[in-house]
Amino acid sequence: MAALSITRLYGLGLTPGKLRGLQRISNPNGTLTMVATDQNSSMIKMMKEALKREPTYDEIVDAKVMLSRALAPHCSGILVDAYYGYASTMAAFAIPPSTGILIRVEKSGAPKNAAGAPCGEIEPGWSAAKIKRCGADAVKLLAQFEPGEFDSAEKNFALVRHIHDQCQELDILFLLEPIHFPYKVAGQEESKEAVLARKARTVIDTARYLSRYCDIYKAEFPGTLGYESDAQLRDNLKRLNDACERPWVLLSAGVDYDQYKKQVEMAIAAGASGVLGGRAFWKEFFTFPTPAERQKFVETECVRRLREIHAIVQTGTPWFRRYGLTLEDLHSIRATEGWHARYADGLASPSRSATAPDPHAVY
Repeated sequence: MAALSITRLYGLGLTPGKLRGLQRISNPNGTLTMVATDQNSSMIKMMKEALKREPTYDEIVDAKVMLSRALAPHCSGILVDAYYGYASTMAAFAIPPSTGILIRVEKSGAPKNAAGAPCGEIEPGWSAAKIKRCGADAVKLLAQFEPGEFDSAEKNFALVRHIHDQCQELDILFLLEPIHFPYKVAGQEESKEAVLARKARTVIDTARYLSRYCDIYKAEFPGTLGYESDAQLRDNLKRLNDACERPWVLLSAGVDYDQYKKQVEMAIAAGASGVLGGRAFWKEFFTFPTPAERQKFVETECVRRLREIHAIVQTGTPWFRRYGLTLEDLHSIRATEGWHARYADGLASPSRSATAPDPHAVY
């Protein structure tokens, strides 16, 4: 097969740093089996209920290290937070070299506007630049997004663009996670029925707004099992797949594992490239009273679930197919001499590029 120019990848936004990030967090066939352990607020709440007191910093860190050590060998990528997770988990060798690392950039919780809509913020003392500097493979941003709530939508859109532009400048992979939420309409709280009724539309419309501003799009399931028919859910997933301009993976949103498994099967059939699930894999972990019992649960039941989902994900759409590429295309990509001088800093100066190579230099 004839060689293809690396310019083809550049034209798709697949610069060297982003391409390497995709390679690191993917399975060999281009699908993605990823696990999230970055949920600080929900973890602390579950630990508080189990311990009957506030957990200490060290207890939270130990729980995250235990989860990572058990699950990371069985997934292509693991998502951690900065405050409790990354430094201790990485330094403790809880994540093997073969597993990619994503780090979230947003802080847990967000201030809300007059409509009760959250407006995201970056973790204090943290940044996309620090995520790049400490050796992670990707930046992850949670963006709570409702197209119909104009104030928060505009602010959260600006935050997404800001992190997107930073990741472009840093040449690091960017994974975006939008989620829907209830808010006040004309000063009145939305009913649960109203939120359920518009969830699919919100998820699909949000993909149209935001999926172009990332490299991997982490989507909610567009609807609710048992609320819409399976036929309607399959149609929703098709429309979500059509709306996404980037490879997309399915989040778990804390549903029970059996529900998540069915959602994954449907999403993969519709064109998803994989998963980035959290609590569906491990949420019962915190109901066990002793570290030994928690460790047994995560090493048996949680690993079983992850392996089961991984088998489904293996049949998904490889990320490169969303870019119109095949593995054969990628294997044939070549750069021209001097690419390193043009990379990131722009084109070489005319005087420099016109100079004949120094025969005594080592290139």
